[in-house]
Amino acid sequence: MSAEIPASREVPKKENRFKVWRQSRPFWAGLFTMIGGVPIAYLPYGDLRLGNITMAMQTTAGSAALIIGVLLVTLGLTMWFQPVVRVFAGVASIVLALVSIPVSNFGGLVVGFLFALIGGAMSAAWAPAPPVEEIEDAQHEGRPEASYEAGAEPETAVVPAALVPEQREAEHQATETTTDANGGRNSAG
Repeated sequence: MSAEIPASREVPKKENRFKVWRQSRPFWAGLFTMIGGVPIAYLPYGDLRLGNITMAMQTTAGSAALIIGVLLVTLGLTMWFQPVVRVFAGVASIVLALVSIPVSNFGGLVVGFLFALIGGAMSAAWAPAPPVEEIEDAQHEGRPEASYEAGAEPETAVVPAALVPEQREAEHQATETTTDANGGRNSAG
């Protein structure tokens, strides 16, 4: 594709569909939030075996940790499939990550806490790309456009007067008590 040919707005090819889908929503924020929900939900119910030694990490707040983990996974999926509510989902993920510290073994041994916190922050900060406007061909009033390669001087663009703000005269006299006095500096005495 050369620089002269404008990009078409056709349906993306099969290999580009996932890329287009991923770029139109907070994909990484949702993924980080879901990854953070897994250790928060699993660790209070799991156990670690090292040879003959079994370490049980079960806590009394196991059901609360399970609820927090499931909610984080649900919020991650919400970020993917309902990007309109990304700010709510991000703030809720941050709050649940903070609640998971005392409830779920220091937020899933800090790993789940950090993933959920970063995912929530990314979701709250994500903004969709501005829509691509189709560029219409410029009308040249019957004159061919000169190219820069041929050594032609580029035409200067005329800016309409309505787009340039006008300088206004001072409407009142500056006194020592106004901020206009003394070059904009104000004195306290």
